[in-house]
Amino acid sequence: MSAIHILVVDDEPDIRETVQDILEDEGYEVAGAENGEAARHALRDRRPDLMLLDIWMPDLDGITLLKEWSENQGLPCPVIMMSGHGNVETAVEATRLGAYDFLEKPLSMAKLLLTVERALEADKLVRENVGLRRRPALVLEPAGRSAAMQRLREQVKRIAQHDTWVLITGEAGTGRETFAHYLHTQSARKERPFVDLGVSAIARGNAARELFGSEENNQVHYGSLEQAAGGTLLLDEVADMDLEAQGQLLGALDTGSFIRVGGSEPVSIDVRIVAATQRDLKEEVRAGHFREDLFYHLNVVPLHIPPLREHAEDIPDLLNYYVDYFATHEKLPYRRFSVGAQNFLRNYGWPGNVRELKNLVQRVLILGAGDEITQNEVETALGSSPPAPSQPLEGLVSFDQPLRQAREQFEKAYLEYQLGKHAGNVSKMAKEAGMERTHLYRKLRSLGIEIKERR
Repeated sequence: MSAIHILVVDDEPDIRETVQDILEDEGYEVAGAENGEAARHALRDRRPDLMLLDIWMPDLDGITLLKEWSENQGLPCPVIMMSGHGNVETAVEATRLGAYDFLEKPLSMAKLLLTVERALEADKLVRENVGLRRRPALVLEPAGRSAAMQRLREQVKRIAQHDTWVLITGEAGTGRETFAHYLHTQSARKERPFVDLGVSAIARGNAARELFGSEENNQVHYGSLEQAAGGTLLLDEVADMDLEAQGQLLGALDTGSFIRVGGSEPVSIDVRIVAATQRDLKEEVRAGHFREDLFYHLNVVPLHIPPLREHAEDIPDLLNYYVDYFATHEKLPYRRFSVGAQNFLRNYGWPGNVRELKNLVQRVLILGAGDEITQNEVETALGSSPPAPSQPLEGLVSFDQPLRQAREQFEKAYLEYQLGKHAGNVSKMAKEAGMERTHLYRKLRSLGIEIKERR
């Protein structure tokens, strides 16, 4: 696993070398660049985890570089500005353009190390929060006290100690993504990024850009493999990857490097690959839809997640977990499931598995009233279809909450209805909703709406 990579950009060799020596003593991996153009080349060679950027340099000043990055793909990483001739206006401008902090020269090495540590921690929290918004009910440790779940957790902990690739299988909604994240948190890579790439959401023919990134107009776009450098990359629904992208991925895994789209220099790979699918990849191989050689690359350690109906004794724990989750994170009213409701749900078939259970809990907390959730209320919620378009707004949205939350609640109800109406066909849904498909995919992910379970 690679160390945290820091790029130091300064035209003064003494400062560059001193900072590099100090950071390397702290265990960081450090590269130097003597001017703005060298910084551009360094970014093409490798994505840094953090950059120390001098403002005054002979060719390009640091503020110009910040503007260039922020106006295109955004800053490549957290940036800490350095200057011996700074002023308040320069510091304000740097912060406006996205710089994390501004340090004056001569540098205090104690302050430098503290700022670097805080910038890396802030970036980690931002990435984790983005992941939580994409999967709002992410369980840090899979819930359940059944023998099956206990065995799975122990198996994941053992697998995590070895840096092997893992293939996670299971029906839709069983929690494959949750187990992938749990595997990451139990591994030596836990302090590095966890990147979840939903293969099914990538437009056909665009997988190479999403995986490997691109170089266009002197700008570098980092793909998922580089974003996950040193950490874990989850290829969710890997069976949906087209054959061309499969071949490119296989080549990268074989050689340990890849070339960005439009680029010319190879980029090294240091990432753990976890693939997840609800399909039988052996059948996909036999049908000619999935490359056999890639299958054997990914299937080093198989991990199967059982459907919820096979460990129904965990249902009370899962119900309690999601009630607590929605009451805490979405400020929904706390309610408890009656004994009759719990008994009914333990004998229910759960075709949508844990995801269906989570959606049920959210639905009864939003639409129901009273402290107790009855069996009759549960049966009604499970048997109800998507709300009709003519249903009054008061039935979908609580008016006793901030406007932003009410808008999100309405958007979620509207898009849930459209998704059900069009049986998961996003093209038809985008046309009726009057939205561009890429924007629609982002909106669905941000609201935690799963597409796969509707198809």
